[in-house]
Amino acid sequence: MILHCVFLRFKSAVQAQEKQEIYDSISALVGAVPGMIEVKNGPNVSPEGLNSGFRDGFIVRFEDAESRDAYLVHPDHVAVGDRIVSLTDGGLAGLMVFDMDV
Repeated sequence: MILHCVFLRFKSAVQAQEKQEIYDSISALVGAVPGMIEVKNGPNVSPEGLNSGFRDGFIVRFEDAESRDAYLVHPDHVAVGDRIVSLTDGGLAGLMVFDMDV
């Protein structure tokens, strides 16, 4: 199983509704991408203060690496990914992606 963890540093002007639209777009891919199991999202709630400005994020659970790889090139993922990059502080620098094989 692969956990695809994406941490975001949204621009300050991005409102909660727009963030939710992003998360809804990603969640809509469950069922469309074989092996994509679920999506969880939300703000960072850690009290440690070690988030380096990454205050929001989502985690996608996949059956395996092949499912994750299919998601990465899926046209709907590419479209939402482009939208995310346009909304993050610094473009790609406003994202951190970490995949774990668990």
